[in-house]
Amino acid sequence: MLVQLQYLRAVAALMVVYFHAILQLAKVNPALDATAFVYGETGVDIFFVLSGLVMWLTTSGRAMSPIDFARRRIKRIVPLYWLATLFSAVVALVAPSLLKSTVFDLPHLIASLLFLPWANPADPSTITPVVVPGWTLNYEMFFYLIFALLLPLSETRRIPAMFAVFAVILIACRLLSETTATRFYGEPIILEFLAGVVLGWLYRQKMLLPNRWAWAALAMGFAFLFINEALMRPESRFYAWGIPAIFIVYGAVSIDFSRLPVLAWLNYLGDCSYSIYITHAFTLAFLRVAADRLPIGIFKQPVLFVVLALVLSSIGGAIIHEITTPRRKVAVTSRPPA
Repeated sequence: MLVQLQYLRAVAALMVVYFHAILQLAKVNPALDATAFVYGETGVDIFFVLSGLVMWLTTSGRAMSPIDFARRRIKRIVPLYWLATLFSAVVALVAPSLLKSTVFDLPHLIASLLFLPWANPADPSTITPVVVPGWTLNYEMFFYLIFALLLPLSETRRIPAMFAVFAVILIACRLLSETTATRFYGEPIILEFLAGVVLGWLYRQKMLLPNRWAWAALAMGFAFLFINEALMRPESRFYAWGIPAIFIVYGAVSIDFSRLPVLAWLNYLGDCSYSIYITHAFTLAFLRVAADRLPIGIFKQPVLFVVLALVLSSIGGAIIHEITTPRRKVAVTSRPPA
């Protein structure tokens, strides 16, 4: 695994945790206006570009059937997500006051387990599953399905075919009558996966940026991601947030990290990023309940609340990762194999 990808996974996960922690502050301390500090939603865009890149790198030059690919992805994604979803559903059923964005609804639960887009009964204007951050996994699994179906094609035809499939999907969703599915899959955010696949192809062809330009692309990507998140609404994210995310990922994979020391803790958080992403909503819910019910004023201090959210979400994600992930050694490198 490329160490820089591990770093980006960790950073993207913590960006999302920070974003949701700031949103929770309004519930913990209604008198506080933290809107000026709402950043980090764009971590999702980094994840999507990374996903396309990693899928290409892990399948390029290898004979892998769609069934084998699907089995690997299901093994990686489904167990923890289903556990989190069922746990949330039980809490929503027996202690609904503990949750603010989830109510128990059987059709919604089934759709969530099947990774199907469904209007959230707690807020019908949103298309989110029982575990709200899992909306990204609905896109991920849709992308995996398309990617798996195109695996029998030769690599030279696979990317053009992917372009065609995504174009057909986006056009069809615009032309068909509006439904939950057409609204969800018609979002151009799915193009970020395709951009990641193209970056994966460039990487395998060793068409990388020079080291100096790579660092510049990485820095500019994060700078514009920060600026655009403040200035541009989520409706324009596929270009306002997606393009900076592409710069970030392309810059990162182009950098030669072999001369730099490996940051073991950040590399480890990259391993735990999926668990952090799935479980951080529970950590934040715990902090919110603690702030409401415990006579400890420090929970309502904004900086401390956010720091606790980041630290406890990382620890909780790491614990779940250790419990749910088989022990195996992963070689860390910064360049493709010869």
